[in-house]
Amino acid sequence: MEWISLVWLGKPLWLWLVFLGTVLSLLAFDLGVLNRKDHVIGVKESLKLSAFYIAAGLLFGLYVWYQLGAVSAVNYYTGFLVEKSLSLDNVFVISLIFTFFAVPPLYQHRVLFWGILGVIVLRALMIGLGAALVARYYWVLYLFGGFLILTGIKMLFSVDHEPDIGRNPILAFLRRHLRVTTELRGHDFFVLAPHPRDPSHRTLWVTPLFLALCMVEIVDLIFAVDSVPAIFAITTDPFIVYTSNIFAILGLRALYFALAAIIHRFHYLKYALALVLVFIGSKIFLGDFVFGGKVPPLLSLAVTLGLLAAGILYSLWRTRAAPPAG
Repeated sequence: MEWISLVWLGKPLWLWLVFLGTVLSLLAFDLGVLNRKDHVIGVKESLKLSAFYIAAGLLFGLYVWYQLGAVSAVNYYTGFLVEKSLSLDNVFVISLIFTFFAVPPLYQHRVLFWGILGVIVLRALMIGLGAALVARYYWVLYLFGGFLILTGIKMLFSVDHEPDIGRNPILAFLRRHLRVTTELRGHDFFVLAPHPRDPSHRTLWVTPLFLALCMVEIVDLIFAVDSVPAIFAITTDPFIVYTSNIFAILGLRALYFALAAIIHRFHYLKYALALVLVFIGSKIFLGDFVFGGKVPPLLSLAVTLGLLAAGILYSLWRTRAAPPAG
């Protein structure tokens, strides 16, 4: 059993296995117990499930504190908070995707669940690549910082931009190269149906539900371009980067069903998120050229929390008389 004590990406293998085992157990409990059958997830159930995932993420932060110390725990919580906040934009875009493909609430959880499995793999690849680059070329952090600052500034001036799902080039590519059914076939991603040129022969088709899943994965990949550099600007520890990312995303799927109905109430939060990106990007330069080291983790957490709290409270106040969306 000596292999279990081997160090992988700076941490003992057993610590990675504890994390992986926890995540897989949560997903198995979600799919096998809570959502074994397709059903519409209401706001009340969504909030309960989201609270469960948030509690799991916070408890894992305490475990990080116990195993790795207070600094690692504060970095974990900061990364968790930033990723959770940035993923609110995902909710808006995912809602557009489900509307575009006419995915009924009955099957939305299935798309989001399998989307999470893809996210776990994609984020691992992106974070692994980022960690390797930062470990070998420290100056890559300056590129990350500059990118985050520019992204935050761009976000400030494009808050009201709404993506056009129908004109997405990747969606057009998938439709050209895959046989897609004209309508949903229950909760199935793939079905056997007559070949378009030989009706006597049955062949594999994908359903619009599969295209919706692909678009959800692509959206996460696009948002990861912001969130992964953001967490590397907080800490370069691959374990903290990956665990905080995944625990934040796990709860997003559960929270989607509650947030989708009230996302219009958080319009001004996007300005706060833009400022968070600018601040986190600036941290790299402030740490090296002002503080003579890293920005204190508690200061980073306090500023991030303050900006997000201000954005949420201002949004709720400004939209207090707004009618429900849709």
